[in-house]
Amino acid sequence: QVQLVESGGGSVQPGGSLRLSCAVSGYTDSTYCMGWFRQAPGKEREGVAMIDGDGVKKYADSVKGRFTISRAYGQSTLYLQMNSLKLDDTAMYYCAARRGPCRGAYIQYPVLFRIWGQGTQVTVSS
Repeated sequence: QVQLVESGGGSVQPGGSLRLSCAVSGYTDSTYCMGWFRQAPGKEREGVAMIDGDGVKKYADSVKGRFTISRAYGQSTLYLQMNSLKLDDTAMYYCAARRGPCRGAYIQYPVLFRIWGQGTQVTVSS
């Protein structure tokens, strides 16, 4: 089974940038739909960005134009480049995977992703 480990979280000022990484391990015969999700205290977990095996991407409206999801060769590492960070971006960020192709609507349903990393905290504050 695929295993995911996030890193790169930290504290940053508004307007700053941060890049999250998700190390992917485990051999598979299938491609995976990969995504980044986040959860702030008192809020539901929400989708941030998603990428399929062909590199097609999907973003939440709240991060379009600011965040970029990418995948290294062989899907060994998943990245989330976050620019122009806002206070509302503060959350625990999780890497997740779902076997098979992505569908646009999947970003709205974290429950559909069966494999999760441990999370990495991102704090945006003045």
